[in-house]
Amino acid sequence: MNKPVNIDMNEKHGMQPKDLEIMASAAGSINLEDVKKTNTHGAEYWSARDLQPLLGYSQWRRFEQAIKRAQVSCKQSGNDPGHHFAGAGKMVELGSGSVREVPDFHLSRFACYLIAQNGDSRKPEIAQDQNKFRETFLCCLHSPSISN
Repeated sequence: MNKPVNIDMNEKHGMQPKDLEIMASAAGSINLEDVKKTNTHGAEYWSARDLQPLLGYSQWRRFEQAIKRAQVSCKQSGNDPGHHFAGAGKMVELGSGSVREVPDFHLSRFACYLIAQNGDSRKPEIAQDQNKFRETFLCCLHSPSISN
């Protein structure tokens, strides 16, 4: 099992939304800005269910393991995971046409970064994106929480 990647929040300051767009286009396979959402308070967030396929995960249970490792990493870096990984539900349509709620998370930019860093590096999307995320986020991340 992969160990959580520890990140010191003091290393990250000043990331602007355009920085993530530049990082995403450089990464090629991932464009977080395309799946970014905004809550009623104007805070940006990403749905873990939307991020899952961008990082090469076809099964939620496997992706959820990466999320759990990222939450441990978040806590070990002195941050409250609840501020970056807000539990949520998402309504999905089933093959029968009915809908049901499935577990999801509303993620901050920092949470997206941690998930990529704690993901399965055997997946091409993760392996390619880990270095891009690290270079961009470590030098210029500003990560407001989404718990507003």
